[in-house]
Amino acid sequence: MGVKIKDVARVAGVSVTSVSRVLNKGEHVSEKLEKKVRQAIEQLNYSPSLIAKSLKRNKTNLIGVIIPDITSNFQATILSNIEETLGRRGYNLLVSNIVEDTDKVVKYLNVFQEMRVDGIVLMHEKLNDHIRLFLQKNQIPLVVHAELGLNLPTVMIDDFKAAYDATAYLIRKGHRRIAMIAGDMRDLCAGRKRYEGYLAACKDYGIPVDESIIRFGDYKLASGYRLMGELLAEAGGSFTSVFAASDDMAVGAINCMADHQLRVPDDISVIGFDGNQMSDVIRPRLTTIQQPMDKIGQATVELLMELIEQNDHAQRSHPARTIVLEHELVEKASCRDIHE
Repeated sequence: MGVKIKDVARVAGVSVTSVSRVLNKGEHVSEKLEKKVRQAIEQLNYSPSLIAKSLKRNKTNLIGVIIPDITSNFQATILSNIEETLGRRGYNLLVSNIVEDTDKVVKYLNVFQEMRVDGIVLMHEKLNDHIRLFLQKNQIPLVVHAELGLNLPTVMIDDFKAAYDATAYLIRKGHRRIAMIAGDMRDLCAGRKRYEGYLAACKDYGIPVDESIIRFGDYKLASGYRLMGELLAEAGGSFTSVFAASDDMAVGAINCMADHQLRVPDDISVIGFDGNQMSDVIRPRLTTIQQPMDKIGQATVELLMELIEQNDHAQRSHPARTIVLEHELVEKASCRDIHE
């Protein structure tokens, strides 16, 4: 049998209430009382039950996070920032890496509910009917990282505008044949909105959209490499630039071009999206849309803390708060002006 608080009280020669006051740093605890209790705790090697404390306080200090793919440089950076920011506030993370499996999303949402987490961060952007139903009925404070159309507290950038800016940047540099390695169209923001931003910029600048130089990937480096290989094999030298919907795919594309003895940006210009560490590791350094990763993590925690502290889920009855953070186009060395 484990050591219980009443055993500590017996050895210390005080009441259970007195031990509880010491453990919970209550008021009016004398130095003498604290010393007796601490000595008894050390003697018995007593450790308070986290579950018992959670039940008593109706608070677990646990936050559940669902991340699509922890191997993604972008997502891992945001997760690290969330963990650091929450840690300073006394919270611990339960992280579920679903590896892009939507069936796992509902599974872990239910696990978090059963574990009575204080809040949930959903970094996943794909919906199915089961996920949608859970989110509509959910009463746990929750923050999402995409506009899902469900009136949920959200932290995001304007993916449409960011992709529009990336495409317009290439057009202003004289490019008229702009290939795109897009994301997954089931992703409502990183996939669909970035693709729509690309299309809108082409339309506004009078650039015909050629579907033969558009490919759809999964944001990973290997995907960018493979799809660039397809573009080179099927479209040859008919395009002068590529917009990739993630830095990882952009780096994969650059590596593929290097293997085909093509130079960036002399032969083909490349622009990425995210601004993760890969953009500085690759040569030439990658021009990219910089997402404010630190601010995304911090804003996520701040919004979640607001919901937890309010202990009021009335956000279902009125428009939930959405924080839209600014992106930045960071010009490096992977794009050239073909007017020159």
